[in-house]
Amino acid sequence: MDRDSGPRVPEQRAPEHSGVVDLRFSVLGPVRAWRGGESLPSGSPQQRALLAALLLRDGRTATASELIDAIWGEAPPSQALAAVRTYASRLRKVLSASALVSESGGYAIRVRRDALDLAVAQELATEAEKSRAAGDRCNARALINKSLGLWDGEPLANVPGPYAENQRARLEEWRLQLLEAGLDLDLEVGCHAEAVSELTALTAAHPLRERLRELLMLALYRSGRQAEALAVYADTRRLLADELGVDPRPELSTLQQRILQADAELARPSEEPAPSPQVTRPAQLPATVPDFTGRASFVRELRDQLATAEGSVMAVSALAGIGGVGKTTLAVHVAHEARPHFPDGQLYVDLQGAGNRAADPETVLGAFLRALGVADSAIPDSLDERAALFRSMLDGRRVLVLLDNARDAAQIRPLLPGTAGCAALITSRVRMVDLAGAHLVDLDVMSPEEALQLFTRIVGKERVTSEREAALDVVAACGFLPLAIRIAASRLAARRTWTVSVLAAKLADERRRLDELQAGDLAVKATFELGYGQLEPAQARAFRLLGLADGPDISLAAAAAVLDLSPQDTEDLLEALVDTSLVESAAPGRYRYHDLVRLYARACAERDEHPQVERELALSRLLDFYLATAAKVYAIERPCDRLVDHLEPTGQAGLALTDREEAQDWFYAEAHCLLACARQAAGGARLRAAVDLLWVAQDLAESGANSKVYESVALAALDAARAAGDTRTEGRVRTSLTNVHMVAGRYEQADEEAKQAAVLALAAQDPVPVYWSDNDRGIIAFIQGRNEEAEAHLRRAREGSRADGNLPGEASALCTFSRIHVAMGRTEQGIALAEQGIAIYDRIGHTLRLANAQYALGVALTQAGRHTEALEQLAQALDRFEENRQRLWEGTTHFRIAQAHLAARRPARAAQSAEQALAIGCMGGDRTRANVLVTLGKALDSLGQPDRARACWREALLLQEQTGAPEAQEVRELLTPLTGAA
Repeated sequence: MDRDSGPRVPEQRAPEHSGVVDLRFSVLGPVRAWRGGESLPSGSPQQRALLAALLLRDGRTATASELIDAIWGEAPPSQALAAVRTYASRLRKVLSASALVSESGGYAIRVRRDALDLAVAQELATEAEKSRAAGDRCNARALINKSLGLWDGEPLANVPGPYAENQRARLEEWRLQLLEAGLDLDLEVGCHAEAVSELTALTAAHPLRERLRELLMLALYRSGRQAEALAVYADTRRLLADELGVDPRPELSTLQQRILQADAELARPSEEPAPSPQVTRPAQLPATVPDFTGRASFVRELRDQLATAEGSVMAVSALAGIGGVGKTTLAVHVAHEARPHFPDGQLYVDLQGAGNRAADPETVLGAFLRALGVADSAIPDSLDERAALFRSMLDGRRVLVLLDNARDAAQIRPLLPGTAGCAALITSRVRMVDLAGAHLVDLDVMSPEEALQLFTRIVGKERVTSEREAALDVVAACGFLPLAIRIAASRLAARRTWTVSVLAAKLADERRRLDELQAGDLAVKATFELGYGQLEPAQARAFRLLGLADGPDISLAAAAAVLDLSPQDTEDLLEALVDTSLVESAAPGRYRYHDLVRLYARACAERDEHPQVERELALSRLLDFYLATAAKVYAIERPCDRLVDHLEPTGQAGLALTDREEAQDWFYAEAHCLLACARQAAGGARLRAAVDLLWVAQDLAESGANSKVYESVALAALDAARAAGDTRTEGRVRTSLTNVHMVAGRYEQADEEAKQAAVLALAAQDPVPVYWSDNDRGIIAFIQGRNEEAEAHLRRAREGSRADGNLPGEASALCTFSRIHVAMGRTEQGIALAEQGIAIYDRIGHTLRLANAQYALGVALTQAGRHTEALEQLAQALDRFEENRQRLWEGTTHFRIAQAHLAARRPARAAQSAEQALAIGCMGGDRTRANVLVTLGKALDSLGQPDRARACWREALLLQEQTGAPEAQEVRELLTPLTGAA
């Protein structure tokens, strides 16, 4: 807070006496006064004590003797009364006579109640209680946060006297009560994972406060850390016995028993049945079509089935039928009609089951949980845990889940609610006979009457009435398939010069229709042909070529590269395709194909694109666009890095990016499309460019969000390179895989990949993978404790970087050298080497890897005992990692901050930082997680919580034994004395 601007008190409109109205005061911190934005002098400590005593009386008069007792207690000076009068006179001059009044031999401050920060804080707390009582917990938590936000350090800071001392204790106790109330609300709204870090710090600061211990136990239990929760109880019981000679209060003992019994009710607040008191009510249903026609019996059947969810069962209905039969349209329409039965919300997802890459249930559950109000940090990693949390979130609520375009029953089982009151509506091209308990509905084509009615609603009654027979011919030629009828009618409606007979004549030509119109998904092809046949040549070319790309959608800039046109011309073509419903507008500047339309577009490309090489050229231009733009992003983030000079040449300039934030926005927005392009190109003639795209997009492997997809694409590229016998390309893709394995903590695999990459690169005379390999192997050797071998690798990496003129590579080697020297006890040399690395990064303006250098320096300074400097460097590194969206590096830096705090004998701060590292995740996978748990355990042990410490160490030891980490012996030694004592 800006100390010159006054406390954060809402501004009010001034009534009559502006001098009084403009006054504002703070006691929730230093005692201060303002008039408007001007800070007023409050005088000596005793004068501030007088001001505080008057402010805290809420306008009531304080006698002179009361003020003397407040300021000096039982030993006032001989001139105390004169001093009080002097202080009051001075304050009156500063504040105004109308603000500080004299009456009945005493004094009072008469200002608006909301002029005092304490009064505002109390009002906010009162409103929070009302909101909580009304069930609005989110608003209650926000109000408590506002109230706590008015604190600015210790209340009545540096104010002398017994009155101030008593009031300080009272206010501090109230602040703790507010914190407890806020944390209690956090647990009720499902933010238990976030609460652990704050509760760990608070219990360390207030070890005898049992309510905080109770909340910490509950937060740990709900975060899946049952052993630690029980350890907190054991630590509390021991502490209370040692310090006070008492047992924990009954509430704490009862909670321990419920945790031991794995009481399911602990997963939600006891006072209400819903697992999450969030007021979030998702409403994700797509819009229903205004011209929905027919299907009355199906609508009635499905609506009645969904209504049974209000009883004692969980209703599941599955619609099956060929593509284009109207499954989604019917499901959405029924879902909208059923909304009154599901007041707690409706969830929707397109599972993309008809394509080659159906939606991953794990990803879908993550999106559903976020829609239900679960914070990202509270979403588990595994599919089973996400599914269990999803079912828990829906327990006691009435929610409809619409799962559209499912691949099979296995895909949707984890996505089903588990309790009565909820329902699932599923559409799929396959009949889900293996979905237990599902109400199956086979959706056939429309009846002739329904088909004609739908056609009439779209085209217009006047045009159809005069040509009824021709209209019947049209819907019959469409096979009474709703999607085919809709597309045909829409094209006719858009062409006022056509008659229905013209359209019927076109459809009568069997050469333009498939002979087996009802044979599976190909039934839609004739209707797509109708729309495609009406496109202008340039539109048809765009439709064919853009459908070749594998990504989930495509940006305007990428589409322009595919078509080899300007963005303006490309946009005109795409918007024309949107108008014909052959392409969807996914978002401003982004376009996508329905899965069936994409398949049709590719069939058109095979049939109509001449010469055929144009298909390969289109995809090649897309690859060049992504490679050129990704290289620019890399160059912006890593100035002077020579990698971009060793990439395959491109025929596209890519986007003109100059700003780092703009570059990162593009990079992460295009991540899925970029990786899809690399995967698609890896199987063709542009394998080298595809592998270079992976190499230059290596940050996707380190971001956490895209790591798994990146790895799968890299493995596919490796197979392609080996099949092609391309030594150079295989060496480069193995360099990318080295980084993938290092991020995941698979160091043996990473070392083997790096070793093979170097051998292949040497054979191909490709210098960059050689010194990259040495750098990576040096890091791996250091992590595994092979320091001499690490130094040898890093010397070669530094020499290779120098020979290539790659300053960032040299700086990276220096930073790892620093870590080795620190590990070998040569701390001052380690500090000097890290500072050399920072100097290089500073000189070239490198932002991302400067964070790595500051990280290395922070580690070295911690080892040297220079903890304040270490924390400064690590804080700067953390800021840079956050700016560059390197989530895993953020978590790793929190771990190092925890180590620095622990070395500085600040275990409470260390525990808080370690909890943040666990919540975010770290580079190095389970191996680093184990090290974080070890540090957390040491911090907790220092805080007098040995049982919880032991729980952390046991989990760490399990992870270390699984990964073969040499640090396991240290953890065994930590556990041994505790085991013996037990």
